[in-house]
Amino acid sequence: MTPKNVLEFAKESDARVVDLRFMDFPGLWQHFTVPICELDEGSFEDGFGFDGSSIRGWQPINASDMLVVPDPSTAKMDPFFETPTLVLICNIVDPVTRESYTRDPRFITRKAEAYLKSSGIGDTAYFGPEAEFFIFDDIRFETSRNTAFYKIDSIEGIWNSGRDEGPNLGYKPRHKEGYFPVPPMDKFQDLRTEMLVTLENLGIPIEAQHHEVATAGQAEIDMRFKPLLEMADQLMWFKYVLKNVAAQNGHTVTFMPKPIFEDNGTGMHTHVSIWKDDKPLFAGDQYAGVSQEALYAIGGILKHCKALCAFANPTTNSYKRLVPGFEAPVNLAYSSRNRSAAIRIPMYSASPKAKRIEFRTPDPSCNGYLAFPAILMAILDGIENRIDPGEPLDKDIYGLPPEELADIESTPGSLEDALEALKEDQAFLKKGDVFTQDALDMWTEYKTENEVNPVKLRPHPHEFFLYYDI
Repeated sequence: MTPKNVLEFAKESDARVVDLRFMDFPGLWQHFTVPICELDEGSFEDGFGFDGSSIRGWQPINASDMLVVPDPSTAKMDPFFETPTLVLICNIVDPVTRESYTRDPRFITRKAEAYLKSSGIGDTAYFGPEAEFFIFDDIRFETSRNTAFYKIDSIEGIWNSGRDEGPNLGYKPRHKEGYFPVPPMDKFQDLRTEMLVTLENLGIPIEAQHHEVATAGQAEIDMRFKPLLEMADQLMWFKYVLKNVAAQNGHTVTFMPKPIFEDNGTGMHTHVSIWKDDKPLFAGDQYAGVSQEALYAIGGILKHCKALCAFANPTTNSYKRLVPGFEAPVNLAYSSRNRSAAIRIPMYSASPKAKRIEFRTPDPSCNGYLAFPAILMAILDGIENRIDPGEPLDKDIYGLPPEELADIESTPGSLEDALEALKEDQAFLKKGDVFTQDALDMWTEYKTENEVNPVKLRPHPHEFFLYYDI
C-alpha cells in the first residue's frame, strides 16, 4: 500500500483511530493511539513523537524524544478493539538526525534484507517459523523477598485426573501423549480454529493447526513462509492474535519455552530458504537433494549456533528446554529426517521450490526482528566463507554411546553462556552494519542485568525442598 492507499483503506473501513505499533528491544509490541484525523500522507514521512526513555533498552532520559514513522505496507484493521482501529507498524527515527534508530529491532531486519541483496548471493530470504505455545486456564505467580511460586492449571492437565470437577469427565492427555488425539481428548480444537480464522482474516495465510505433544493444551499453528521482514511483522501479529483470542474465551496463552516440568517444551522450528531471480538457491544434487550453497549455509549456522542462541533462545527459561538427553535439538549436527539434530533438511517434497533448511533450536520467546536476521547473517557467512558442515548424522543422537556423543558439540547450557558466546563471536553479525556494536552491547547488558543476574540471585522454590532441613 501507498500512503494514499492507506487513507482510502481507513475510510472504507470506517476507522476512527490509528494504533501505532513498534517493537521494544526485548521483544514486546508497544503502541499508542491517535485520532484518524491526525493521519495524512505527510505522517508517513514526518512520523509521530513519543518518549523513547520509557522503552526497555532504548534512550536515556536526557535524549528521550523519538519518532515512530508508519510503514504503509503494514496497514491492517484490528480484529479486537471495539472502536474501528487502523493498525500501522512503525519504524523508529531520531527526530534530530532523521536517521533510523540502531536499537530499533525492525531496522536491524531491514538492514539484513539489504545486506542479502548487496551480497549478490540472493534477493529474498524466506522464513517459516513453527511457533508452539501453551493454552492454560489459570496462571498465578509471585516473586518477592520472602515468596516465590508459580501455579499453572489447565482443564487438559493430566494432574487434574483426580480432581472433583463436578463431574470429572476424564480425557486428559498424558505427559508426552498430546500429539495429536481428536476431541474430547483435544479440548481446544475450536479455539485454535478461531485463532486460525482470525489470522487468515488479517491476510496471514496458515498451513495447519494442531495439538502438540505435551499435556495441558500445548499447540502449534503454522504460518506459510514469507520474506524476512514480512514474517517478522507477522510473528508479532501471530502472538497478538493468539493471546487475545484466548483471553476473549477465558484462557491464557504463553510462549514461554518451558512452563511445565518433565514434559515437552515449546520450540519454534524455523525454516529458511534463499532465492535469487525467482529461483531457489538451496535445491541441488548434494545430500538430501540440496545444493552446495545450502550445505555451506548449514555450516554457517552450526559454526555460529552458540552465539545465535543469544537471540534465538533469549530467556533464562529457554535453557530449561535446551537440556541434553531429552527431545530438544541441543546437538550441533544436521540430518535429512532426524529430528534430534539441530538442523534438519525436510523431505516432505521433492520439488526444488520446497528445498529449505530447518533450524530447530530457536524458541518462540525470541524477538523475530533480531533472531531471524541473526540466522540469515550466519547463513550468509557460511556461504561467503564456504564453511563445511561436516558429515550428516543420520542416527538417533539421543541413542548414541557416550564416546560418540562426546564428539558432537552442544548448544549453550544457559543464557549466560549464550551471551558469552555472542561476545566472542559477533563479527558475522556486524557485516553491512546489520547489527551495530552498540546494539550488541546493549542486548548483552540488558539481558545480563535484567534477566540473568536477577534469576541467579533468587532462591528457587525447589531449593527449599532440597535444603531446608540440611
